[in-house]
Amino acid sequence: MIKLFFVCTLALCAMLIPTRIVQAATVELPQPEREGTLTVERTIEDRRSVRSYVPGSLALEEVGQLLWSAQGITEERRGFRAAPSAGALYPLTLYLVAGEVEGLEAGVWRYLPAQHAIERVVAGDVRENLSNAALRQDSLASAQVTLAIAADYDITAMRYGPRAERYVHIEVGHVGQNIYLQAESLGLGTVAIGAFDDNAVAGVLGIPENESPLYLMPVGLKAGSGE
Repeated sequence: MIKLFFVCTLALCAMLIPTRIVQAATVELPQPEREGTLTVERTIEDRRSVRSYVPGSLALEEVGQLLWSAQGITEERRGFRAAPSAGALYPLTLYLVAGEVEGLEAGVWRYLPAQHAIERVVAGDVRENLSNAALRQDSLASAQVTLAIAADYDITAMRYGPRAERYVHIEVGHVGQNIYLQAESLGLGTVAIGAFDDNAVAGVLGIPENESPLYLMPVGLKAGSGE
């Protein structure tokens, strides 16, 4: 009888103690939209660099759309992506620094283009640490998310030798402009940031040694017009 009471008490306690559901290490993203409400001409005209953001959260659909516009698969058979790449080698890796996204835990996530999914690299909100690694730029701390673009130069160098660095840098520019235009079409603001401590950023984001961080693009709810 005593044993039964003890078991029941434990069960009752377990019901009363709130449990924290840990998100899976890989999260599938909502399918991206292929037809927007703004023309490409209007997004080009309206695009500005925005460094100030207001509090709030982004939807997971918006985050997925941004990631797809940067490195998503646009041609399934040959695996072509949203941004052009020399020799279709795709040396870039896209990381999502999530702070305030509905339905997604804060942390650093790596984008998986083939699956249109993200996998966790670092748990927890690292936005303040990322800001410190980038000369304490406030936009990285206040934006709901940051898209970080890193490159493995060796992937391109295997075919193009010493011109690989040039080709990779051209490619990251293509990706950055895609993010700018997609953010504008979603009513969000972003800015391309290249001023940061490479090693510090790599450490904060868990970027492996074979990759070099090239761009940080905070994305958030606009606080005002940009430049």
